[in-house]
Amino acid sequence: MADTLVSLAESFKNMGVARAYGAPVNLNGEEMVPVALVSFGFGGGTESGDGASGGGGGGVVVPLGVYRTVNGRTVFRPNTIAALVCLVPLVTATGAAVRKALRAARK
Repeated sequence: MADTLVSLAESFKNMGVARAYGAPVNLNGEEMVPVALVSFGFGGGTESGDGASGGGGGGVVVPLGVYRTVNGRTVFRPNTIAALVCLVPLVTATGAAVRKALRAARK
């Protein structure tokens, strides 16, 4: 088990900001830096009676957009598709809350 933890720690030592911001790319005189939302997690456990153990992990990367530098001016250009996808849970929760409020008002 200790070897597994050491291996995981070595594998994910460089995670974080380096994964959220990509390497700058020069395209037609514009410098672009890709930006992403990076999230990951791990878990594990054991059962003392049976000697069983297990673990797992997962992650998600959402491309948020790019920073563009044109003529010395830097601007952020969002990925509109990713922004819309990220808004789906917010719109769903707002719709459910409004529906419940309307039902309560009718009673």
